[in-house]
Amino acid sequence: MRYLCSLTILILLCAASLPAQAPAASATPTVLVRCGTLIDGTGAAPRGNVSILIRGDKIAEVGASSAPAGAQVIDLSRETCLPGLIDTHTHVLLQGDITAREYEDQILREALPMRTIRGVVAAGKALDYGFTTIRDLETEGAMYADVDLRDAINKYGYIPGPRMEVAGRAMDVTGAYPLQGFPPEYHMPSGVQVVDGVEGGRLAVREQISHGVDWVKVYVDRSYYVQPGGVLNDIPTFTLDELRAIVDETHRERHKIAAHAMALQGVHNAVTAGVDSIEHGYYIADDDLKTMAEKGIFYVPTIYVGEYVAQGRAAEGSPVWVAMTKIHEDTFHRALKAGVKIAFGTDAGGFPWTVNPAREFAGMVKFGMTPMQALESSEMTAAELLGMQDKIGSIAPGKLADIVAVPGNPLQDISVMEKVNFVMKGGVVYKK
Repeated sequence: MRYLCSLTILILLCAASLPAQAPAASATPTVLVRCGTLIDGTGAAPRGNVSILIRGDKIAEVGASSAPAGAQVIDLSRETCLPGLIDTHTHVLLQGDITAREYEDQILREALPMRTIRGVVAAGKALDYGFTTIRDLETEGAMYADVDLRDAINKYGYIPGPRMEVAGRAMDVTGAYPLQGFPPEYHMPSGVQVVDGVEGGRLAVREQISHGVDWVKVYVDRSYYVQPGGVLNDIPTFTLDELRAIVDETHRERHKIAAHAMALQGVHNAVTAGVDSIEHGYYIADDDLKTMAEKGIFYVPTIYVGEYVAQGRAAEGSPVWVAMTKIHEDTFHRALKAGVKIAFGTDAGGFPWTVNPAREFAGMVKFGMTPMQALESSEMTAAELLGMQDKIGSIAPGKLADIVAVPGNPLQDISVMEKVNFVMKGGVVYKK
């Protein structure tokens, strides 16, 4: 599989010379960006008429009075400048899977090189939308193509795209993840690595890390149903002993682990086992929210994809998803009140990449965040989840020069975040 991915990267080498690729940087370029308004990502009040001096790939000064001799000047005096956006839950190798047929077509009918090429396109779209860093949480049957894609962007610069952290193949237990429902005499592929038992879990972690993943991801629950009183319940996948072993092995190897955890028992097991982030979290009990706040476990709610899926599933005869969105909103309110760290994540790829993932900002405001809190979730909070808060997440001297701009004030109208019209990543302009 890695061989096929490598072939794909060779095919894509020619793309590096196309006009769409950002121009090669000089030895030490100096750029002055003039911002009409600056929201720096720290939560501080916006500032007007601020200039940012950039040397190479890093910010040298915020509030520069004039451009040094020979510096390139970029005039964003009519725009609002912000740090490059961070999406902590994406799937560039998935192109929308609201129906079982969509998912099966990608797993069964698309060759791995084609899926990788489509992943390159998706990564380019993410950057164009203003996301300069993403955490890609599994390939859905595309093996470790995300590792090669990450390296093609981060390490070699073959193709334009956001800075990436990747999770390779997620883990789930036998009989719990698609492809399901085929005759038993067929040995069907799966969208995950199937893992059973304590030792099986440890082995899978070691194997995935050996193939270059940054994160481990586990699916901890399935088969959701609403109990009286509005509690969303589930069937747990891994036993607590299995999950503890997977978490322990991940942390022992100095990596982090994310848990797809939607409902009561799955979330509780994941929190008890000590994962680093809860993904989706439609229902989280108050005691588990308290533990998350105490232990610094992040919550990545992915609001928009839930509404998107609910529309499709309701049409297919699964109305529970509509009820789940209402439960999700209540959980989000309680998480805010409990002081849980909430990081921006969209599950892009679960919905098509033709949809701007920045729609998530409006969902977070609708669910109770202020516009500034929603922005921070995609800035310093997201950077902290990735362990990159010293490099990205705010516009400050010494940090990477990741800057985006929008034509309006997102604190008055958060939807302008869907209109990013300038993107700089690491001092290189990709959109203007």
